[in-house]
Amino acid sequence: MDKVTLKKYNYWQWRTLVALILGYVFYYFLRKNFSAAIPAMEATLGITKVQLGIFLSLNGVIYGVSRFINGFLADRYNKRLMMSMGLVLSSIINFAICFSPKIDGFIDVLDSEGKATMALVYIIGSLWVLNGYVHGMGYPPCASLMAHWFRPSELATKQSIWNSSHSIGAGVVVALCGWLLSKFGYSNWQLCFAVPAAISFVGAIALFAALRDTPSSVGLPEIEEIDAEAAGANVVASEVEAGASEGLSAKQFKAFVREMVFKNKYIWIISLADFCVYVIRFTILEWGTSFLTQYKGFDISRSANIVASSEIIGGVIGTLVAGWVTDKYLKNRSVRTSIFCMIGATASFFCFWMTPASAPWIINALFIVLSSFFIYGPQALLGVSASQYATKKASASANGLVGIFCYAATIISGIGFGYLADKPELGWNAVFTVAIIFGVLGTLILALMWKAPADGYAKADKVLASLRSTES
Repeated sequence: MDKVTLKKYNYWQWRTLVALILGYVFYYFLRKNFSAAIPAMEATLGITKVQLGIFLSLNGVIYGVSRFINGFLADRYNKRLMMSMGLVLSSIINFAICFSPKIDGFIDVLDSEGKATMALVYIIGSLWVLNGYVHGMGYPPCASLMAHWFRPSELATKQSIWNSSHSIGAGVVVALCGWLLSKFGYSNWQLCFAVPAAISFVGAIALFAALRDTPSSVGLPEIEEIDAEAAGANVVASEVEAGASEGLSAKQFKAFVREMVFKNKYIWIISLADFCVYVIRFTILEWGTSFLTQYKGFDISRSANIVASSEIIGGVIGTLVAGWVTDKYLKNRSVRTSIFCMIGATASFFCFWMTPASAPWIINALFIVLSSFFIYGPQALLGVSASQYATKKASASANGLVGIFCYAATIISGIGFGYLADKPELGWNAVFTVAIIFGVLGTLILALMWKAPADGYAKADKVLASLRSTES
C-alpha cells in the first residue's frame, strides 16, 4: 500500500473510532440518566424500588432482544443509519418521559399530593421499555464497524478504547444529573431526561455525518487485503474468511451464522459468563447512588460523584489496561484477561461491602472505583471475544446473542435487587451477597475457556469451504 493510501486509511480508522466513541457516549446519556434520577423519582413521585426495578429489568430484557435482532440486521444492512436513527428515537423518548407528568390535565397521572398514580407509572415504564428497544440499535453497528475497520490482532486494544465510551457516558451523565438534582432539587427530576436528550439529538446528526460503513465505501481496500498485501499474498485467490465471505448469498450467510454463532460452544460460554459480569456491573451502575445514600449514608451529590468516578476513572482506565494487556502479553486471548478481572472485581466489591459506613468515605469510594476498574475488563473483552470467535462477518450477530444474556441480567439486578433492597429483613446486604455469588460463578464459567484458541478464523475458513463445495 502506498503512503497516501495508508495515511487515508489511518485517518478513516481514527475518524471511525472517535465517532463511535462519541456516538455511544450519547447513547449512555439516554440510558443511565434513569438510574441517576431514581432517588429523586422515589422522593418526588413516590415510586417504589420494586416498581423502578421492574422498569430497569424490562428495559434490559427488551434491550437484549433488540441487540439480538439488530445484530443480524447490522451484519447485512446500513450500520451508519441504524446507529444514528436509534439515537434520534431515544432522544424523542427521553423528552416524552420528561413531559409525562404534564399530561395530568388529560389523564390523572398525579394524585392530590403530587405523587405518581399507577397511570404515570405505566406511562414512564412503557416509554423506558421502548427506549430499551431503540438502544439495541447502538451496539450491533459498533461491533460490526470495529471488526470491519480493525485487524483481529489489534481488536482488543481498539475495542477497549471504544468501550471506554460506556464509562465516559455513564460517568458524565451520572455526574451531570447529580449536579442538576443538587442545584435545582429533586422536584426537577425531569432535567435528568431533558438535558441529555437535547445534547444527544445534536450528537446523532454529527454521528451520521462522520460514519461510513466499510473501508471500500470510501475507496479503500478492506482490512484483510492490506494484511495479504503485506504478506505478499494474492487476496483474490485467498480463501480467508473476511474477504471471501463478502460475497455470500443470503442462504450461505444464514448457514455461516448458524455454524459460527449458534453452534459455537465458545459463544454460549461467553454469553453465560457475561450474564454474571453484568449482574455486578449493574449493581454498581443502576443502584450505586441508591445504596451509597441509603446504606452508607452519603448525600446525593457525593454518591453521584463516586459512581461517576467509578465509571470515568475506574471504568475507562480498567478497560484500556485490559485491552492493552490482552494484545501485548496474552496474545489476543481476551478470555484469560477477563478471568483475572473477574477475580479482582469480586474481591473489590466484597471489600466495599465489608468496609463500615463510619470509615472515611474515600475508602468506600476507592473500592467502588476498583470494582469498576476490574469489571469493565470483561465487559469490554467478552464482546471482543464474541467478535473474534464468530469472525467479522458474524460479529454483530454473535454480540446480539451475547447481548440477550447480558441484559437478561437486569432481571436479577433490576426486579430482584429492587425487591431485596425494599425488604427490611434483607436489604442491601442481601443484594451484595447475591452480586458476589455471581462474580464467583462468572469466574468459574470463564475458566472453561482457558485453553481455547484466540479466535475462530481457522474454523471460519473450513465452514466457508464446506458451504462453497455444497453450493457447487
